Amino acid sequence: MDAYVEKDAAGVDGDPPGPLAPDPAEAPPGGPATGPAGARPGGPASGRDPSRSGRATVGIMALSLPYQVVLAVALAVTGVFACVHLAMVFLHVAPSNTLTKRHGQAVDDWIYPEFEQNWKLFAPNPLQQNVSVEARAEIATGDGTLRTSGWIDLTAQDTEAVRHNPMPSHTQQNELRRAIDFYLGTHAEDHRPQGTRGELSERYIRRIAVFRLDALPTLAGTDGRGLSGEVRRVQLRAVSRPVPAPAWSTEKTDTAPSYRDLPWWRVTDADRPAGADRSRTEAGR
Repeated sequence: MDAYVEKDAAGVDGDPPGPLAPDPAEAPPGGPATGPAGARPGGPASGRDPSRSGRATVGIMALSLPYQVVLAVALAVTGVFACVHLAMVFLHVAPSNTLTKRHGQAVDDWIYPEFEQNWKLFAPNPLQQNVSVEARAEIATGDGTLRTSGWIDLTAQDTEAVRHNPMPSHTQQNELRRAIDFYLGTHAEDHRPQGTRGELSERYIRRIAVFRLDALPTLAGTDGRGLSGEVRRVQLRAVSRPVPAPAWSTEKTDTAPSYRDLPWWRVTDADRPAGADRSRTEAGR
């Protein structure tokens, strides 16, 4: 019997004996005592679940009451805004119905100009031409004479600002393009405005042109010489250039540009940035 115990302590097949359990009598004072079968404090044998000990409260409940209220109100406002926006977009793109006939103006006020939906990409005949906007000005020079500048390609300025720009602004990409589409869609062939939106589109694109021309350091006349003075009138034109067919296509496309000249418009103080701010201030009084 003693031989069997000695053999077991030495290990089987010559294996070295495993580590001996520490003697409880030799444990340092105040050290942790091991329970039965080597159980450690906090383990299953101690009756405590370590996964539940020290668990911190997470989520909105971890915030104080004032922050909970602020967060709840912010979430509610965001949810209401999202629901209203989805409803307005749905009514805008949906076929004519009772709601759009009764509240069409409210829907248009919400959608235009930031959220307008344009489905021309999916139309049977997608756009196959490039439309650019050019402007020229009538300038009152220092000696009192009126001189006309040459045509300035405003669309080319936006294209240059967008090219090689990884994050172009919404203004550079869409302001001028949407303005000319807005004007052409609300005016007859003889440039008569169709309703109040036609008058709004005229003021909108005129102010864009005045702002762009005022931002230029100098304007060139028809003879190429620089002009300096006050801009009295502006005129714009839309230049349509058909997109040429690809090289591998046998389609013949006439790429000659076509022009649609808009009327001359007199520039008022309200058309200039400073004048527009002053007009809004006076209107608010």
